[in-house]
Amino acid sequence: MAEEGIEKASPAGLKEELLQKHMAVMTAEESLREGLKAELLEKHMAAVITAEEALPEGLKAELMPKHVAVIMDGNRRWARERGMAVEVGHREGRRVMAELARLSSLWGIKVLSVFAFSTENWTRPREELEALMSLYEEVVTTYGEEDFERHNSGYNARVSFMGDRSKLPESLVEKMNIAEEKTKANKGLHIIIGLNYSGRYDIMQATRSIVSKVKDGILQIEDINEKLISEEMETNCAEFPVPDLLIRTSGEQRISNFMLWQLAYTELYFAEKKFPEFEEEDYVEALISFQKRDRRFGGMKYK
Repeated sequence: MAEEGIEKASPAGLKEELLQKHMAVMTAEESLREGLKAELLEKHMAAVITAEEALPEGLKAELMPKHVAVIMDGNRRWARERGMAVEVGHREGRRVMAELARLSSLWGIKVLSVFAFSTENWTRPREELEALMSLYEEVVTTYGEEDFERHNSGYNARVSFMGDRSKLPESLVEKMNIAEEKTKANKGLHIIIGLNYSGRYDIMQATRSIVSKVKDGILQIEDINEKLISEEMETNCAEFPVPDLLIRTSGEQRISNFMLWQLAYTELYFAEKKFPEFEEEDYVEALISFQKRDRRFGGMKYK
């Protein structure tokens, strides 16, 4: 029995009231969604405009390569020509690499992979090898430090490494692991550094992995195809694992055992300048050359 002075609501009245409340909530949610859509669209357009404004004259945002690979050749010759120690050339190369990373991020390139040290480089003089390993530790350490995030907050870079780590100094490998862990969630430019890497090594390690999975019954021989092999390559850590453009400096016109599997349809660009001399205008020239090419991939056009 209802208390005196309080009317008992009818079921129909309750239904109508609940329906109105439900519609009000739905309207509010729809408005919120539309507002978020508008905000995201505005941010996206602002980013596009910013990217367009950042591009040097002659470059088109829609034709920028997703992945640029670089063979950083000529550091030693550059130093010797100037009567300097080889280590100076390598340190100048480090400076240029950092600038390429900055420009790549600014211009909308998603992945920058660099050939820093090949499996064949162990034949170099001991003093040079020691200097190189020390330099690599310095570089890799910066990627794992808080300062790296602060100084590079503009492009939120992620860092990965490819190559046989078993022959590298333990202290260097430890720093590589730290850098990868600390930057793995970053969504900006993905920098991939080849240390003790070669294309043949990559194919070999992929083959071993596949054979092991077949032996353990995880895969069947019939499962092996190009897609599977590509997935086992060390560049598969990237969203865009296959380079669109390969740049090699110092006038040499060969790929020197770099990414042999991945470079099947990559556009090649050979610059005469040695790597320490490679500047922004040279990078722009390489990218313009890429954008003028008609990529068909055996039939399908890229643009």
